[in-house]
Amino acid sequence: MTEYQFTQDWFNWAPEVWNQFTPMLSGEAGKRNFLEIGSFEGRSSVWIAENMMQDGDHLRCIDTWEGGEEHGAENMSEVEERFRANLIVATKKFPERLIFQSKGTSVARLAQLQGKTMFDFIYIDGSHKAPDVLTDACMAWPLLKLEGLMVFDDYMWGNPRDALHRPKIAIDAFTNIFGETAEIVHVGYQLVVRKKG
Repeated sequence: MTEYQFTQDWFNWAPEVWNQFTPMLSGEAGKRNFLEIGSFEGRSSVWIAENMMQDGDHLRCIDTWEGGEEHGAENMSEVEERFRANLIVATKKFPERLIFQSKGTSVARLAQLQGKTMFDFIYIDGSHKAPDVLTDACMAWPLLKLEGLMVFDDYMWGNPRDALHRPKIAIDAFTNIFGETAEIVHVGYQLVVRKKG
């Protein structure tokens, strides 16, 4: 069987952390919905499919595949091609675990989901700019089920002197504002919150 096509590995350290909170997932296996904002080549998408999902679960992957300021000269058309190829491999391995590509801005795609779909798990790893991260979090929060998990990537990423071009200030603002309903369950390079029931 064709193997996955990855040129970057920004996720290699995450499984150790994710394995700890995977048992905390709410919802009935086989009926759960997963949402990923920012997919790149699909390394985290594939990991979710292989390690978190069960047959019957759904994963929606939102990305523009246009890249951000941190991607430099990356050929994003090729990145998207690798993402699609990797999803094909994952789907062949797990045909009952349904993965959907949702191309577009997170604002547009999240707006379309409002009032239609609720998620058990949301992973926010799109833009690294603070205003974008805060917008994604605030728009995604109403879509998260009670007891659901939201994971923020890159909490400690970037230069502290360039606060508006790193996620931390946005994540801190979100956890402060939503502190009555967002329980922090992990803090490290990623920050994980659970929606209080």
